[in-house]
Amino acid sequence: MEKNGNNRKLRVCVATCNRADYSKLAPIMFGIKTEPEFFELDVVVLGSHLIDDYGNTYRMIEQDDFDINTRLHTIVRGEDEAAMVESVGLALVKLPDVLNRLKPDIMIVHGDRFDALALATSAALMNIRILHIEGGEVSGTIDDSIRHAITKLAHYHVCCTRSAEQHLISMCEDHDRILLAGCPSYDKLLSAKNKDYMSIIRMWLGSKEMVRVMRKKGIEHHPNFRAVKHVPFDQFIQLVAHAGCMIGNSSCGVREVGAFGTPVINLGTRQIGRETGENVLHVRDADTQDKILQALHLQFGKQYPCSKIYGDGNAVPRILKFLKSIDLQEPLQKKFCFPPVKENISQDIDHILETLSALAVDLGGTNLRVAIVSMKGEVVKKYTQFNPKTYEERINLILQMCVEAAAEAVKLNCRILGVGISTGGRVNPREGIVLHSTKLIQEWNSVDLRTPLSDTLHLPVWVDNDGNCAALAERKFGQGKGLENFVTLITGTGIGGGIIHQHELIHGSSYCAAELGHLVVSLDGPDCSCGSHGCIEAYASGMALQREAKKLHDEDLLLVEGMSVPKDEAVGALHLIQAAKLGNAKAQSILRTAGTALGLGVVNILHTMNPSLVILSGVLANHYIHIVKDVIRQQALPSVQDVDVVVSDLIDPALLGAASMVLDYTTRRIY
Repeated sequence: MEKNGNNRKLRVCVATCNRADYSKLAPIMFGIKTEPEFFELDVVVLGSHLIDDYGNTYRMIEQDDFDINTRLHTIVRGEDEAAMVESVGLALVKLPDVLNRLKPDIMIVHGDRFDALALATSAALMNIRILHIEGGEVSGTIDDSIRHAITKLAHYHVCCTRSAEQHLISMCEDHDRILLAGCPSYDKLLSAKNKDYMSIIRMWLGSKEMVRVMRKKGIEHHPNFRAVKHVPFDQFIQLVAHAGCMIGNSSCGVREVGAFGTPVINLGTRQIGRETGENVLHVRDADTQDKILQALHLQFGKQYPCSKIYGDGNAVPRILKFLKSIDLQEPLQKKFCFPPVKENISQDIDHILETLSALAVDLGGTNLRVAIVSMKGEVVKKYTQFNPKTYEERINLILQMCVEAAAEAVKLNCRILGVGISTGGRVNPREGIVLHSTKLIQEWNSVDLRTPLSDTLHLPVWVDNDGNCAALAERKFGQGKGLENFVTLITGTGIGGGIIHQHELIHGSSYCAAELGHLVVSLDGPDCSCGSHGCIEAYASGMALQREAKKLHDEDLLLVEGMSVPKDEAVGALHLIQAAKLGNAKAQSILRTAGTALGLGVVNILHTMNPSLVILSGVLANHYIHIVKDVIRQQALPSVQDVDVVVSDLIDPALLGAASMVLDYTTRRIY
């Protein structure tokens, strides 16, 4: 004792709440009592020990010749959860006076009952060392939460199985303060079986709830049944040792009964996590298909080998030795043994946020682009290739570019959280599948983009339509940030769009919402790539302007002074815009018509959605903005004429929108 810093007897308080925990604590109490030169024992009795319905089981403690120092009535009558909570509260009110009077060096508490939680809480808050018996075990009910809570309050641990020991270590408890001793009750169980049991069987047979059911059914009148409040432990173990089968949901069935090899039928899920011997048969859903009866046919009368999972009969000597080793001079504050954590190189929050990044893919009608995008919307690195015409070439190129970008991200100190893909066509974002596309992207129907990318990069993948992505980009990084309702129109090779309503993106019942490029603005307009005619896209898209530019060029009506088109260069929308700026009246007329078509589409949107803002995005937005505003003034209802129409200030809205799907979701904003 002196070598461990203790120059006096160790004052031990054992608190017992019910007959079940007393069966585990009694062997320790007897051991402490046999070594008075080392220990002083105080016994506190509370909980159901003092309730008549449970047999006033405090009397068996007195019969074992222990002096009960304190009796605390702590049970609030009632059989619901509220009564348990009130009982814990009552115990917490009464225990401080007791502990102040006794001033124990260490308190021993057992198990996972609510009473034990009150004991551990009181002792911990009053700076009293706690030794917890049976920590680290798993059963499968609220008992687990209580048991583990007591573990975190306790300073020392006595566990019964190797698995329980490992659980305690995993819970960051100090290995030096954990004793693998076995269950104290096994010290008695393994030597308890004898032949003088018939008189005990004739004396006892029954639980409170069981008694109630038996009385309701009239079973207590049957000569083979007897209802009792309490069976002394010595006699109880003789009953279970010689029983043909034990049925119930008590931990006794999966723990103590294994010492005798008695067959057990464990009902329900209360003990689902317990380690058991081969003598235990589980019936999880006990109320169906006569499973209990079938289990009885399988189990009754069998004899299984003795199980020593929970002890070898020498737990108490180990526990007493462990108690003697406790150094009262050591600091009371317990320490946790956390696993090593890699040191964080940077503690700068701005730097940390900048390195959280997404891989963004923009699959347009002309180009395929992949970018590393930071949390702040910075395009850290961008790769561009022409979009191949066939499905196989396109998929291979996407995978190749993403793999290269992911490798580069490591060098750039960017942690990739996932992949976002913006693509033309109708998309099912839940499945990551392009359902079908327009002629702009060939061989792009029923295409699963999520699976090949996720399998290759081992990252989560999100996919959506390019117009929707443009709207998401505005919501996170652009002029739609903080707005509840707005619409984005993207003008590029085609015309797309996205609708934000009540801060959320609208997909529609068949993922066809916001196909704004295919709003019809003329009954006899030009043919559209969607198969219809008179759509906005047939007038105002880059593809439509290219068509008109080629017509003018073929008729030698495109070029004006100061313009030229090299022979190896295809005529496109930019040539038409250049000609209009240089005074080409026909080019100006085509652009005006295109802008008017777009403006009429915006008027329809204002009348349908009534957004607070319309954002024009894409390479053609600046060329259309003034015409669109003129059309709104001329055509829209007065109530929506004040709605602002602006040009996006985002350089890469499709890429930023693809990235925002990743960044919003992985930072816990649901998309």
